[in-house]
Amino acid sequence: MTFPESRLRLLSRGSWLEARRVAAILRTETAGGVLLIVAAAVGLIWANTPWSGTYEAVRDFQVGPEALHLSLPLSAWAADGLLAVFFFVVGLELKREFIAGDLRDPRRAALPIVAAVGGMVGPALAFVAFNLGNSDAVKGWAIPTATDIAFALAVLAVVSSHLPTALRTFLLTLAVVDDLLAVTVIAIFYTDELHLLHLGLCAISLAAFAVAVRLGIRSAWLLLPLAILTWWLVHQSGVHATVAGVLLGLTVPVLRQNSDNSPPSSAHRGPAEQFDHRLRPISAGVAVPLFAWLAAGVSIGGMSGLVESLTDRVTVGIAVGLVCGKALGIFATSYLAAKLTRAELDDDLRWIDVGGVALLGGIGFTVSLLIGELAFAGDPSREDNVRIGVLVGTLLAALLATVLLRIRNHAYRRIAAEETRDDDNDGIPDVYKHRSAQR
Repeated sequence: MTFPESRLRLLSRGSWLEARRVAAILRTETAGGVLLIVAAAVGLIWANTPWSGTYEAVRDFQVGPEALHLSLPLSAWAADGLLAVFFFVVGLELKREFIAGDLRDPRRAALPIVAAVGGMVGPALAFVAFNLGNSDAVKGWAIPTATDIAFALAVLAVVSSHLPTALRTFLLTLAVVDDLLAVTVIAIFYTDELHLLHLGLCAISLAAFAVAVRLGIRSAWLLLPLAILTWWLVHQSGVHATVAGVLLGLTVPVLRQNSDNSPPSSAHRGPAEQFDHRLRPISAGVAVPLFAWLAAGVSIGGMSGLVESLTDRVTVGIAVGLVCGKALGIFATSYLAAKLTRAELDDDLRWIDVGGVALLGGIGFTVSLLIGELAFAGDPSREDNVRIGVLVGTLLAALLATVLLRIRNHAYRRIAAEETRDDDNDGIPDVYKHRSAQR
C-alpha cells in the first residue's frame, strides 16, 4: 500500500468515526433541544435585522416538481416534509411505548395518559376564553395544546442530575400520548377537504411498507420509495402530510421476529429500535432545527410592534394556555385520577414533582407552530402573533419549570447525601425515618 493510499484510508476512517460521534451526540435529548433553541433564536434574530429580506427570500423560495403539485416554498417543505421525519420517529416511539414500554402497563400508564388529556383540554379552554366571540381566532384553539418532546426532555436532562428516573418516564409518556392526540387533532380539525382516492392508494402503499418491514427487508432502495409514495399520497389527500410519518412509524415492528413469549427486553428489541437509531440524528440534527429556523422568524417591528403583538388576544391566549392551561390541566387531572381511581403515582415521586412536569408540558414549540400555520394559513399578521405567543409561552414555561425542578433536584441531592449517613449508628439511615418530612 502506498503512502497516499494509507493516508486516504486513515482520513476516511477518521471521517467515519467523527460522523458516528456526531450521530451519537444528536441522539441525546440535550443536544436535540439545544439545536432546536439555537435554530429558533437564529431565525428570530435574523428576521429582525436589516437582512430580514434575505431570510424571507430563503423562507419563501419555491422548489419542487409542479407536475406532482409539490412546487412549495421552503417553509412548507419544512412543515410538510422535514416534520414527517420527526413524526416518523414519534411513531416509532409510540409503538415501542405501547408494546414494550410504560404504556403496556395500564395501571402505570394511567396517570400520564390522563394528564395528557387534561394537558390538551386546559390550554384549549384558556385560549377559547381569551378569544370567545371571534370565530376566526377561535380556529387556533389547538395551538397551545401540544408539548414539544425534544425541548421538554432537553430541559429535564439539563436539570435532573438527582431527580428520580420516574419523573422522566412520566414526562415521556405524557409527551408521547400528547403527540398522538395532536396528530389526531391535525388530521380531524385541520383538514379542509378529503380526496378518498388518494387515501385509498395511501392505504395500499402503507400496507406494502408494513409488509416489507415485517418481512425483515431493510433495503432503503425499497422502503424509501414506499415511504415517499405514502407521504405524497397523504399530502394529496388533504390530510396534513406529517400524519404519514406517524402512520409509517406505527407499522414498524418493535420485537424481533420469531421471539418467544417472554417479557420484552433489550434482547427482543428489533426493527423499531434500529430505525430510531438511524433516523433520530436526522430528525434532531436536521429536520426539527430547520423547521424551527424557518418557522420562528417573525418580524417583531420594534418595541411598539412587540407590545402590540403581546396585547393581541391570540398571542395572550396561546401564552396563557401554554403556561397556565397546560400546568393546571396536567396537574388537576393527574391528582383527581389518583384520588378517584386506582391509578397511582410512582412511589419515588411527590405531587410537587408532578407540578414541575406540568410546567414542562407547557413547552409547546414544534407542533404548536405547525398547528398555528395550519389554523391561520394565509393570514401573516395572525401567523406572526402565533409565533410570538408560542415563543413567549414556551420560554416562560421552561423558565418556571427549571426553577421548580432545580429546587426539587437540590432536595433529592440532599436526600441522596443523607442516605449515606447513619447518625444513630443503628444501621438505619436517618433519611428513611424522616423522608416524608424532607420531601
